[in-house]
Amino acid sequence: MDIRQQIHQMKLDAPLMAASDIEVRNAALGLIARALEEGQDEIFAANRKDMETAVASGVPATVQKRLRYDEGKLRDGIEGLRQLAGLDDPVGKVLLERELDEGLLMKRVTCPIGVIGVIFEARPDALVQISSLCIKSGNCAVLKGGKETANTNRVLFGIIHDAATRAGLPEGALLQAELHSEIDELLECDEDVDLLIPRGSNKFVRYIMDHTRIPVMGHSSGVCHVFVDRDADQDMALRVLVDAKTQYPAVCNAAETLLVDRAIAAEFLPKASRALAEKGARLRGTQEAVDLCRPAWEAGEAPEVELMGDDEFSTEYGDYVMSCKVVEDVCEAVDHINRYGSHHTDAIVTASDAAADYFMQMVDSAGVYRNCSTRFADGFRYGFGAEVGISTGKLHARGPVGLEGLVTYKYRIVGHGDIVADFAEGRRQFHYRDLR
Repeated sequence: MDIRQQIHQMKLDAPLMAASDIEVRNAALGLIARALEEGQDEIFAANRKDMETAVASGVPATVQKRLRYDEGKLRDGIEGLRQLAGLDDPVGKVLLERELDEGLLMKRVTCPIGVIGVIFEARPDALVQISSLCIKSGNCAVLKGGKETANTNRVLFGIIHDAATRAGLPEGALLQAELHSEIDELLECDEDVDLLIPRGSNKFVRYIMDHTRIPVMGHSSGVCHVFVDRDADQDMALRVLVDAKTQYPAVCNAAETLLVDRAIAAEFLPKASRALAEKGARLRGTQEAVDLCRPAWEAGEAPEVELMGDDEFSTEYGDYVMSCKVVEDVCEAVDHINRYGSHHTDAIVTASDAAADYFMQMVDSAGVYRNCSTRFADGFRYGFGAEVGISTGKLHARGPVGLEGLVTYKYRIVGHGDIVADFAEGRRQFHYRDLR
């Protein structure tokens, strides 16, 4: 059976998965957590093979960090599974209950989306997060990981699938696609796949969006900003900036651009350059930023700030590099972010309520923060248990997509032989009484 046939069968089985009891789904998450813990030696051995190949192939160190699946990532994955099991069932929630007329009751009730295809690069921990969220939300999932971690993904999927079926979930609830050619086959399954969620580079996500008729939820880049306002506590700003850029520079919620209020730029930029350099990162700035930092680096008090190109403000470096620009005030900072940003996550550091309120109202991004790092843009850190990805769109789900983003709803109406003709011809009238 080829992958198209398997996906078609999954579509037929999706109602069974949607109807599965929450106790069964939670039991599956518990079994998966235990199985991952018991199978860690096999997982780590497979990951070592992938890492050896990556090193031999010259994969950049920042990407290697994403490929690695170690004790820390395993521990986080298991904690996410347990956190997820403790969350309320997202399926079957009554969002609206309305009596249209006496004896004619309408409810809007949450239900799974159905069959979700998730295509991701370079991160084996994503496989654990995605499969567990789909299980909890009653969705079937087609999982296609990158070739860079093929060995790790194969072992992880085998453990997860076996535990899920032992818990009583349908055999076809999860499907792993391994061949590169299967990506294009998956993209053509618009009659059977309800949603695609790509996770990877800008180029990769854009390819998915441009080659399918299936609805796509996700983001094509992560160009996040930190704006340091004139009323910022500069020590706080340095702490936030360094974390946002260097804590994990290869991910989409790492900051790529520093914006500094002109009123403090001459003082703050050399500090920023020095603090980032201590973590191995460097600034690339506009001519004004370079000129303001020149006295400090000529005096040996701060590293040199490189002159950036005109087109770099839309660049997702994914590395220990950050662009910087001096802006007049919070208004210019907002204009810059809305023009060059990716609508992912942007932060302001300030003690001014007025500046913060303006920034958080006017920046058109899925996440807007005050006095904290952009790295908080994560489903686990939001208490969602995990995430299938970050959505920068505005329809259905936005920001870290957890359980609520993986359900839709249906309308259920229960009557007693009611017909529209009675209302159209005046024998009855709607009275619309909300019961909740």
